[in-house]
Amino acid sequence: MSKEKKIAQEILNNVGGKANLERVIHCMTRVRMDIIDYSKVNLEGLKAIDGVMGVVEDETLQVIVGPGTVNKVAHEMSEMIGTPLGEKIVHHEPSHQTDKEHVESEAQLFKSQMKEKQKKSKWKKVLRVIANIFVPLIPAFVGAGLIGGIAAVLTNLLSAGYIEGAMWKQLTLVFDIIKSGLLAYLVIYVGINAAREFGATPGLGGVIGGTTMLTGMTPEQPLHNIFNGEALAPGQGGVIGVIFAVWLLSIVEKRLHKIIPNAVDIIVTPTITLLIMGLATIFLIMPIAGVISEGLLGIINWVLDIGGAFSGFILGATFLPLVMFGLHQVLTPIHIEMINQDHATFLLPILAMAGAGQVGAALALWVRCRKNKKIIRLLKGALPAGILGIGEPLIYGVTLPLGRPFITACIGGGIGGAVIGGIGHIGAVAIGPSGLSLIPLIYDNMYLGYIAGILAAYAGGFIATYFFGTTKEMTAPQDVEEEV
Repeated sequence: MSKEKKIAQEILNNVGGKANLERVIHCMTRVRMDIIDYSKVNLEGLKAIDGVMGVVEDETLQVIVGPGTVNKVAHEMSEMIGTPLGEKIVHHEPSHQTDKEHVESEAQLFKSQMKEKQKKSKWKKVLRVIANIFVPLIPAFVGAGLIGGIAAVLTNLLSAGYIEGAMWKQLTLVFDIIKSGLLAYLVIYVGINAAREFGATPGLGGVIGGTTMLTGMTPEQPLHNIFNGEALAPGQGGVIGVIFAVWLLSIVEKRLHKIIPNAVDIIVTPTITLLIMGLATIFLIMPIAGVISEGLLGIINWVLDIGGAFSGFILGATFLPLVMFGLHQVLTPIHIEMINQDHATFLLPILAMAGAGQVGAALALWVRCRKNKKIIRLLKGALPAGILGIGEPLIYGVTLPLGRPFITACIGGGIGGAVIGGIGHIGAVAIGPSGLSLIPLIYDNMYLGYIAGILAAYAGGFIATYFFGTTKEMTAPQDVEEEV
């Protein structure tokens, strides 16, 4: 038994075991525990543990074990308790059982857990990780999304000339600033939550997320893609790239914790970890995403050249994955060039159908999963923002974590895109948020054609999700979880 594991076991013994804990987390030098019943805590026993430097009683019970050691002790405790650091510990109510009944019930529980683990596919595990990363952000997505939706409507009305004046511009700017507090820095929040999920230091995950923003890089002195020599773009790789980078970071950090001496662990480990993963993120992960985006751009240009309903379907169906990977920004130059040459971008209304497909999928989930209070609660917050053209709450809060609805939403977007492409000549006079808020920007009075596309995407997303986008687990009755 390692020294850190022994300390962890003795701390648990002296605080009354798992049954007396609500939550365990650590800071730079201390293991912090939320205690249920302080009368069960043996303070003198804690202080007498070899390796414990002191005990502090505050809002949490804090056991000082020193830098470097604290990471290992806390993670050992997390393993013993069976609950990730920082998460609420689930306790099962004790029942009046004989020793034989208790052993038999524990054996049955273990057997069922093993079967459940065997049933879980890798895909489900991936979805669970994604859900754990994004679910804590859902309230922020909802609030920022709705405010962003209002800003989108005002922006498009200003661009179309329906409203004017400094007051409206100022109000729109304020709303956009509030919205950007989440969406502009989403990669940082994702990095922090991903680090928690993978057992790494949350702050380091946030730094890696922030690294992808390439803060400080200027057009005059860009960082170059090592594969094609072109300048890297801030945000290249999107949140998926950040999650992958933080997963690698967690591996590097854990390995370093094992080999770096405790006395210098707090200085050496984060420094080396960030140096390795910062370089890897900038010069490998982001460039690979750049190559992917360049290839996708070529495919999009080819699809645009074909035209018609086929192009509309392909573009509408593939735009959500582009958003998920943060690669949709590569389309901005195409929009601008179209507006310069033809006075409108005929690509934007087609891509807007991806968000409408999500709305249709969300409506189907509302009908099919009406007994699942957790999903219904998420939909209540995310759906209004989606209707107004802010798709992040639905993507990251609902469809992507659930898996199937994300695919069926893409199908709905493809159907809406096919309608827009089939009608033809439906453009937008400026770049703006999609959904219903794009209507004021529709070119040459083609409003009815755009609305027809939205309704088709709603219907396509609804039908595909209703029949193919749910599972028994989604439709089963479920109460709202407290932490959501």
